[in-house]
Amino acid sequence: MLFALDTSTSWISLALFDGTFLRYEATWESPFHHTIELAPAFERMIKQTEVNPKELTGLAVALGPGSFTSLRIGMAFIKGLSMAVNIPIVGIPSLDVIAKAQPLDDRPMIAVLHAGRQRLACATYQVVGDEWVAQGEPSVLDARELVKTIEAPTLICGELSSSARTIIGRRWKNARLLPPERCLRRAGFLAALGWARLQAGHLDDTASLAPIYLSTASTISG
Repeated sequence: MLFALDTSTSWISLALFDGTFLRYEATWESPFHHTIELAPAFERMIKQTEVNPKELTGLAVALGPGSFTSLRIGMAFIKGLSMAVNIPIVGIPSLDVIAKAQPLDDRPMIAVLHAGRQRLACATYQVVGDEWVAQGEPSVLDARELVKTIEAPTLICGELSSSARTIIGRRWKNARLLPPERCLRRAGFLAALGWARLQAGHLDDTASLAPIYLSTASTISG
């Protein structure tokens, strides 16, 4: 049984996955309340599913990029759980979680999330085999800078404000905005990625695992 947790930005998402069924999933916006809401949400999940934390065989945590504070809170919680019950842990880049939710496509895709100061953390993905694979490291751009990089039909998904969607949408010939319901980071997809890593034995060291911070990401509060 794997517990997955994403606190990358103002959204919290957690899930419980047994390799066959998604036993539990909850996602909600929690600006400035991660510290207050995370532990009760975990307890609520345990109560509703009647799963003892000692039954967990793996943990998956979203690494960012994202909010310095939000990521730190999620990382501290997952590391504490790992050490308390001796559960293996895997870290997954947050933009990979967004990409995982999207149907496969021949076109390239850019996954984004908020990086503060009206800027976006962005990474480009291509389908390799049967999955989206990041092409290079993420960067930080605002919406106007992002559209200047799009020279061919490209899918765009992830956290976008209404103003950013408007700016990107003007580049309609090449920038293909995916609908909002596909753009929410959900821990169920994080759990699927984490489960695959866990089954392959690609574990992370609990003590040294660290979030991914980009130059402007620390401006978001959690």
